[in-house]
Amino acid sequence: MEAKEQVRQAGVFSTVRRSVRMTVGQQRVWQSHWSELGRMQEDLPPGPLDLAEWFGRDAPTVLEIGSGMGEATAQLAVTAPEVNHVAAEVYPAGLGQLMLWVEKYGLDNVRLLKGDALDFLRDHVSPGTLAGVRIYFPDPWPKKRHHKRRLVTAPFVALIASRLQPGGTLHLATDWADYADSMRKVCEAEPSLRNQYAGWAPRPEWRPVTKFESRAQAEGRDVRDLIYTKLTPTGW
Repeated sequence: MEAKEQVRQAGVFSTVRRSVRMTVGQQRVWQSHWSELGRMQEDLPPGPLDLAEWFGRDAPTVLEIGSGMGEATAQLAVTAPEVNHVAAEVYPAGLGQLMLWVEKYGLDNVRLLKGDALDFLRDHVSPGTLAGVRIYFPDPWPKKRHHKRRLVTAPFVALIASRLQPGGTLHLATDWADYADSMRKVCEAEPSLRNQYAGWAPRPEWRPVTKFESRAQAEGRDVRDLIYTKLTPTGW
């Protein structure tokens, strides 16, 4: 059974659908820029997506799963213009807001996917394609009975690892201690990944502070980062 199917049986989706209306500005930028920058996962043709064609260039590509309102994504794209950034989100207002940031900064290295990243990774990304995957502050599902709905599970990490190129990175961040422990346990058990550090990664200065991180700090919760590297077939 493939990874997506295992995760689906647990009722897990890579992002949570929200019913928030887009602002006038978000609607405007959607109408003017979506055809150029965005893709609906459900409308993608079968098989791997040609990322070089989508971006108009061949460059290292990083997938961000659950880009939220997009400010962090835009900041990362500004500071790394040599990288192609794909933001996967099911929340239209978030994608609209990200397009406003893209417009503001004149970015040409950001593309948007509306849909579930699980489906996108399994059905439209070839193995060994991505230079990196980022998952920042996924829904923690804090109640114990809801832990099975959490995104970062062994099948999902295995799927991500299969899509990373050798030397590619998986970067996770969360402010929920038990979820961080679970993430670490799952990633440590994936044989094709190796932790770049002995345990938790130092907070990278280049990772923008999101609203979730600011809220966590205000509420006294520590943020933990994990950074894993995809091994070559023969190891390091």
